[in-house]
Amino acid sequence: MVRFTILFIVVVVTLFTLELYEPIRQAVILPFTGYLATVSSAIMHIFDPDVVSNADVIRSKSTGQAVRIAAGCNGVEAVIVLFAAIFAFPSKLKHKLYGFFIGFFAIQILNIVRIISLFYLLQWDKNWFDWFHLYLWQALIILDALIVWLIWLRYLPKNDINQTATNEPVTT
Repeated sequence: MVRFTILFIVVVVTLFTLELYEPIRQAVILPFTGYLATVSSAIMHIFDPDVVSNADVIRSKSTGQAVRIAAGCNGVEAVIVLFAAIFAFPSKLKHKLYGFFIGFFAIQILNIVRIISLFYLLQWDKNWFDWFHLYLWQALIILDALIVWLIWLRYLPKNDINQTATNEPVTT
């Protein structure tokens, strides 16, 4: 448990620091955030041709109201926490990669639902938008990372956990 805690903290601090590093922000975070806006806008455009996106902004052509997907709203922080939890936990690399791959998409799918819902909440009522944005969705995205990690733990092969935790082969 001590090993997990130390490794988790080191990975989280390292990745959050890298996320703030301007060359990484420019090369990875901002293009990814723009991609989220494009995907969200494309999904909304199926039902609402009034929606357009440009970089990290999604806008209604008729009302002019727009949302910008800012740092902290792109799901990257939840992905970092999930990554740290999965890779700090003793298990085989293939299980870590599988868990992270599934978890990444689970977080981003929920985040796209979040972005779309916030866009339409803003069109409807700014007060509800603020409440959902600041209180509900922030917690749900992090909770999604926790739930994905717990599900991943649940489906790890038991002998994998025992073997990597003790560093000795498990006999069956």
